[in-house]
Amino acid sequence: MTTAAEAMATATARLRAAGVQDPARDARLLLAHAARIEAARVTLIAPEDLEPEIAERYDRLIALRSVRVPVSHLVGERAFYGRRFKISRDVLDPRPETEALIEAALAEPYDKVLDLGTGSGCILVTLLAERPASRGMGVDLSEAACLQASANAVLHRVQERARIVVSDWFSHVDGRFDLIVSNPPYIARSEMSDLAPEVRDHEPGMALTDGGDGLGAYRAICADAAGHLAVGGRLIMEIGPTQGESVAEICLDAGFGEVEILPDLDGRDRVIRACGLG
Repeated sequence: MTTAAEAMATATARLRAAGVQDPARDARLLLAHAARIEAARVTLIAPEDLEPEIAERYDRLIALRSVRVPVSHLVGERAFYGRRFKISRDVLDPRPETEALIEAALAEPYDKVLDLGTGSGCILVTLLAERPASRGMGVDLSEAACLQASANAVLHRVQERARIVVSDWFSHVDGRFDLIVSNPPYIARSEMSDLAPEVRDHEPGMALTDGGDGLGAYRAICADAAGHLAVGGRLIMEIGPTQGESVAEICLDAGFGEVEILPDLDGRDRVIRACGLG
């Protein structure tokens, strides 16, 4: 039999040869998942022989990771803003950069929030969980994504305050909101080939790109935002790190009087905050 430590060493070498960015970390996380233990306990089982069924599960997981299936898809969840969200290949994998959008949203009060292109629901659910008196609506063109968002709302006990609807942006949205948020598809079609295989081959294309210059979603959102923002309301959107000036111009052309570009923790342009509609 093989010990857990030996299995991890072999798995790390396989993942490194496959071009995985952090092979040791992934080998550790996937062993924990195969053994059905917390990742922090992997060190404790390292000297022990792996049971055959655990070794078999682990080998399958490493084989899938070697062809660049994301770890989050293999374990079925991803951490975001201190909570764990269930995900699948039907939704965009929550990313740390998006936490900059959460911070911008939480900087001012809100009672009603609309999340456009909700995906896993990580943004909407987080904003509702952080403000227990708030209510919100999440929309997505994908029915599968709406089901995933609904499941995460239940998981984090905000389902009574969250309404999830299949909608093409504002097409099935009624009412006005203090806060509209979105992490829309902003990758240009010409940039898709440069993405990591984990993203390009395993995440939903409609959540990644508009099929054009990467700005189409911003034009659509800004064109209709005025009819759905309450007086004094804010529009906050995630952007690609080179899109700040272009998206700011789209916001200004749509009638927003105050537009601010905010950075993520790495100092890259990441969020647009727009308010002051005329």
